[in-house]
Amino acid sequence: MTKFNYIRILIFSGLIICSSSCNKGSRTVEVTKALEVLPENIVELREDQIKLANIELGTIELHSLGNILKVNGLISVAPQNMATVCMPLGGFIKNTTLLPGNVVSKGQTLAVIENQDFVDIQQSYLEAKNKLIFAEADYNRHNDLYKNDVYSEQNVQQVTVEYKNLKAMVKSLEQKLLLIGINPGQLREDNISSSVNLVSPITGFLKAVNINMGKYVSPTDVLFEIVNSDKLFLELTLFEKDADKVVTGQKVKFFINNETEEHQAQITQTGKSVSNDRTFRVYASVNSSCKNLLPGMYVQALIEQFDNKVSALPSDAIVSFDDKDYIFVYEKEKVEAGQPFTEYKMIEIKKGTSGSGFTEINLPGGLNGSSRVVIKGAYSLLSAKKNAGEMAC
Repeated sequence: MTKFNYIRILIFSGLIICSSSCNKGSRTVEVTKALEVLPENIVELREDQIKLANIELGTIELHSLGNILKVNGLISVAPQNMATVCMPLGGFIKNTTLLPGNVVSKGQTLAVIENQDFVDIQQSYLEAKNKLIFAEADYNRHNDLYKNDVYSEQNVQQVTVEYKNLKAMVKSLEQKLLLIGINPGQLREDNISSSVNLVSPITGFLKAVNINMGKYVSPTDVLFEIVNSDKLFLELTLFEKDADKVVTGQKVKFFINNETEEHQAQITQTGKSVSNDRTFRVYASVNSSCKNLLPGMYVQALIEQFDNKVSALPSDAIVSFDDKDYIFVYEKEKVEAGQPFTEYKMIEIKKGTSGSGFTEINLPGGLNGSSRVVIKGAYSLLSAKKNAGEMAC
């Protein structure tokens, strides 16, 4: 190969290399131009990423938020919803089938009690009732004869006294029969019994059962305790410094046994005196019905001190980053490379009062009540923005 041909080959190879380098640089510029540069406050997600993050949109609403007063207390029942059952004349327990916790209805038989005195009362009542029938007829006859000047006034007075004494005796024995649970109107000579049914005075559940078969019970023994839990109230304990913070009608939210389930109540009465430990009582009627609520349970309660409607969002909609608070607002829909994307804008806000799962926010310029805000999944968007993890685009 001549020297001239060798130089031609070198020049041709150099041209090829230069051409190749220029084309590669051109493609790099084109690819760079094709990449979109998102603003610092924008996050975009595909539809599948939105579903994965469980993102939900909502609006800024007005909510009543106030200072919350945290107190403790107990669940109680009104006196008319509790019953202590005794047997006025005592006796022996003949039969019972109930256990603590059983639900009973008003008028249901709790136990059968036997006593010989029951027989004596029924006998005395029937005898007095029969004598009264005769005494009443004799009383009417003497009055008629007295009007016709046949009987003296003294005879009439004597018959009247006997009649009224028998009438009082019958009435007294009727009340004794009713006291032990026997209906005088249904008592006959052929249905005298030594046992009576002890019935429930209210509907509720049995808190205590203090009897057993064959046991003798006296009139002062408590045989059953019945509680009707349909109408419960809270007995809350407050310190005297909080006396001016509660009034009748305020709403109360309370929890039992460290559960997350929220129950509702409303203050119906406030204490009128302070006890020796410098506390006073506040009473609230329970609005919600729940089988888990039982008298005597310990509760943690939150009393809303006042109503103040402010612009608020669910607390989960607000995220914190670098000691600042942000929310994400729906920006727009777009299509890139044939795929749909949704853009969310990260906006700094100022928080206010919190309560009932909501937080007050001070609206920045350009944001209003109609703006669509991310109320669920905000932290997933923050994660995508911070570290461009699996959800980053």
